[in-house]
Formats: sequence, C-alpha cells, structure tokens
Amino acid sequence: MTAIKTKTPHEVATRFQELAMQEKWFEIQEELFSEDVISIDPENSPYMGYAEGKANVRKKGEDFVKKIQAFHGATTSVPVLAGNHFAVGREMDVTVEGFGRIQLNEIMLYEVKDGEIVLEQFFY
Repeated sequence: MTAIKTKTPHEVATRFQELAMQEKWFEIQEELFSEDVISIDPENSPYMGYAEGKANVRKKGEDFVKKIQAFHGATTSVPVLAGNHFAVGREMDVTVEGFGRIQLNEIMLYEVKDGEIVLEQFFY
C-alpha cells in the first residue's frame, strides 16, 4: 500500500494562486480547505464574521456573494510563504447590498496543516 503524499504549504499556496487568479474561490474552499477549517474576519466587521467547519465557511462566502450587486474588479497578489503559513494581498471593488460601492483592501492569511488549509484570517 502506497502512502498518500501530503501537499507542502508551498504546493497548497501555488494551487491557491492558480485558482485565485481565475476567481475560483469556492473551488479553493472545496479542494484545499480542511473539514475543520476556521475563517476569521476582523472583530466588528460590517461584512462578515467567524465561521468554523468547511460547510459553514462556504455558507459565509455564499452569503457575502449573494449581497454583491456589481463586481467592478479584483486582484490578488502572489503568496508570501513562511513555514506553515502563506499570505496574499487582495483588492476588491464591488457594490454590496446595504453598503454601496466599496473598495476592500485586505491581507488574507492562511495556515496549512497536513496538506490542507486549516485557518483563514482576513485583515482589512
């Protein structure tokens, strides 16, 4: 029996970047997130909050996407790696129900364990 090779943080970050460049965020969640992933937005964020577990994190993202009335553009930087973590910069220009047009500039931090993303944290 052959052991399954676990992805390194570098491999996870590389695949993350491939999908992010195509704006395939739900594919990132499906393919790279652990079943026990945790997602944290800044305390008192008007946009989103805290979610735990792959299904709840997906719902958090779906709920935000449903509020987007117009997508004006977005960019994601290349990942910066350090140990089991990587971070990307993300700029997004969207019109959001209840908020109007917003420019969201954030740092997105990810922790990788056993070849999967176990934590995502947003700073904006």
